[in-house]
Amino acid sequence: MNSSTQKFQIAGPSGVLEGLIDEPVDIPAQAWCGTAVIAHPHPLFGGTMDNKVVQTVARAFVQTGWRAVRFNFRGVGGSEGTYDNGTGELQDMLAVVAHAAPDGTLALAGFSFGAFVTSHAVAAMAERDLAKLVLVGTAASRFEVAPVAPDLHDRTLVLHGEQDDTVPLADVMHWARPQSLPVMVVPGGGHFFHGQLPLLRSLVARHLRA
Repeated sequence: MNSSTQKFQIAGPSGVLEGLIDEPVDIPAQAWCGTAVIAHPHPLFGGTMDNKVVQTVARAFVQTGWRAVRFNFRGVGGSEGTYDNGTGELQDMLAVVAHAAPDGTLALAGFSFGAFVTSHAVAAMAERDLAKLVLVGTAASRFEVAPVAPDLHDRTLVLHGEQDDTVPLADVMHWARPQSLPVMVVPGGGHFFHGQLPLLRSLVARHLRA
């Protein structure tokens, strides 16, 4: 994302996992808000940690004082293993969290397939106090997205494009409605928020500052 982006590798559940870390500049480490781990879209459809939406969400975290961690799921880029329909990818995300943020203040975020995986990571870490949750373009039409616990609703941003033709808004509403979980809709927005990434960054940053 910038010249100070740090690369890392860890031993994941199915081999090496690679990732990137971006840290706030001109802010002492002791003043950082915490660490955010961000998951990318579907591995079989070109999803990587360098996806523009993922990078935009990471920028929003960094600009608001968070350390942002992105990583490639198994079978993507330099991460070893093969696609596992979300089950193995959940284990990948939990491994990255355990490595990058074993304790301290934690935020989780995901885009599309990554939002689906993130929802299950939240459920798997129910004992961990989560400061912020950001779900963008949640793949509710293609996967069984886990519900968000009621006590997390105030700390959760569900963001979706009005004209998303990959994951229809109606499917996200169908997932959110039984939970009374608010969904922020970007007028005219598509799945990848083409031409609207600055707005996306601003909306995420506003949520993080709230």
